[in-house]
Amino acid sequence: MSDAHADALVLFGATGDLAYQQIFPALQAMVRQDRLSVPVIGIARPNWTTDQLCARMKESLAAHGGVDAEAYARLAARISYVSGDYGDPATYDRLREALGAAARPVFYLAIPPSLFGAVASNLARSGSARSARLIVEKPFGRDLASAQALNATLHESFPEDAIYRIDHFLGKEPVQNLLYFRLANTFLEPIWNARYVARVQITMAEAFGVRGRGRFYEEVGALRDVFQNHLLQVLSLLAMEPPASSDGPAIERAKVALLQSIRPLTPADVVRGQYRGYRQETGVAPDSRVETYVAVRLAVDNPRWIGVPMLVRAGKCMAETVTEVRVAFAPPVPPWFDSATAPVNELRFRLSPDVSMTLMARIKKPGEEMVGEDAALVEHRQTSDEMPPYERLLGDALRGDRTLFGSEAGVEAAWRVVNDVLSTDQPLHEYEPASWGPSEAGAPNE
Repeated sequence: MSDAHADALVLFGATGDLAYQQIFPALQAMVRQDRLSVPVIGIARPNWTTDQLCARMKESLAAHGGVDAEAYARLAARISYVSGDYGDPATYDRLREALGAAARPVFYLAIPPSLFGAVASNLARSGSARSARLIVEKPFGRDLASAQALNATLHESFPEDAIYRIDHFLGKEPVQNLLYFRLANTFLEPIWNARYVARVQITMAEAFGVRGRGRFYEEVGALRDVFQNHLLQVLSLLAMEPPASSDGPAIERAKVALLQSIRPLTPADVVRGQYRGYRQETGVAPDSRVETYVAVRLAVDNPRWIGVPMLVRAGKCMAETVTEVRVAFAPPVPPWFDSATAPVNELRFRLSPDVSMTLMARIKKPGEEMVGEDAALVEHRQTSDEMPPYERLLGDALRGDRTLFGSEAGVEAAWRVVNDVLSTDQPLHEYEPASWGPSEAGAPNE
């Protein structure tokens, strides 16, 4: 498949929530920066006109950052709309006609995963899949078996190198910085291993609940919603071996190798929790056993990380909203001064809501005694001037850059890690809203 720039973008689900909340604002930003030069075709079931789709797009922009009159006009001039049922072959004939001379389209499936197979096969039948790229949203399967089945279905119509599995979390600037920092600094490599690292902790806490999306959350839970995809991806960027080169395929191979080296979880490795009041949320079963919190202890079976606990927590209705990575280093051997009882050094990556990177170290307290105190020896706070994730990911897909998109092997390796603990029959512990989760998981940062 050619790495040439795509010559059309087709958005399935153009009238849906994802397009409204994320994709239309990203497209306007791309036009403003002269990064979108191809026609955009929206496709969905409603019997709308192109003008109606543009009106919906204008509403979206007004609600998400504002309408840039010039950029909107330029974007609207590129928009066209095809209506039809996703299971009707005639819809794809109309789409093929709308594509005109376009030979390298990108098809973005902002639709439920249950429709992926039908859309892919109809695109192939109509002759539109040749030399095309297919972007699919998460969730990619519900477990290992369903992910493998979905991969097999898509491969009937598209080769693996044409399938772009999107995880918007990887498009975030602070997550990108993990990859850059991991590989661009000479001082890090000698100490980035089990000899010097005592533990790694990744936390994704949200102070809010399911926000009216109880029915959706009943289908996923914390393990499927953020752990299997977002947080395992963060861990792979942090802990992978240096790739053979800086291109997308080499980075993906390094990430997959790390995921494959993680020991599959057992029930003893996991604490599941549910916040008090979740069962009263709209759309939630009164006897629900879906976890809104999960704490996991991972073991990486490779020479670099053998014996280093990888602790990952995610939950809703927590004490605060924060996503961060903390790498704690072992104390000096032999211990000097009061270092035997002092907290260890830490490298902290705050990914949201504010963004910072901090090196925690020990410095001497003023006075006669050789005793120390913790200090933020180096701290870097990132500005808010960053590219939104969907803008970055759409641009990459149009250019054919796969660096931030998952592979078949990566998706299946991540599901293998969690596959044996997905059952809601596992123990479930209630916790209070605005806390750090159930006591059975221990305190944060332990």
